Amino acid sequence: MGAEPGDTESVSFNHIGICVGDLDRSRRFYEEVLGFHYWWELDVPDEASGPLMQIPPPVGSKAVYLVNGRFVLELLHFAGAGIHPAPRRVMNDLGFTHLSVAVADISATVAKVRPAGGEILEDTDMGGRAIMVRDPDGQLVELTTFGFRAMWPPWPDQAAPPA
Repeated sequence: MGAEPGDTESVSFNHIGICVGDLDRSRRFYEEVLGFHYWWELDVPDEASGPLMQIPPPVGSKAVYLVNGRFVLELLHFAGAGIHPAPRRVMNDLGFTHLSVAVADISATVAKVRPAGGEILEDTDMGGRAIMVRDPDGQLVELTTFGFRAMWPPWPDQAAPPA
């Protein structure tokens, strides 16, 4: 597969997928707590999803796509194949560790976590600058202030200042 016409790169970010136990509950969490918006959904036929995901039929896969800016989050549910409980992930587990989301008001965002089925990891509070929470299925989500971005270097596509 190549780049889209007009692209200057041969690879482009598509989305992050998270397996969830309850689509409605997870959608509520990501929309009400983190400001995602519903985009679209897809009931994926078993003959398409099974081989790609390496899940034997019946798969019963449904994907709900949420967006926040240009970030796409895919919530995946498997009604036919069921859900395998995952061990409680920690940051030094190999693989995907967490989502990081900058918010305007950490306190106001944290206040929405429990009512939406999530968990607040109180002992991770960095004095209102950052805190870790878990979504309803235990996925780690780091909340930071927008000030966190001020520490970043210039984006790679910005011209470097002359030497």
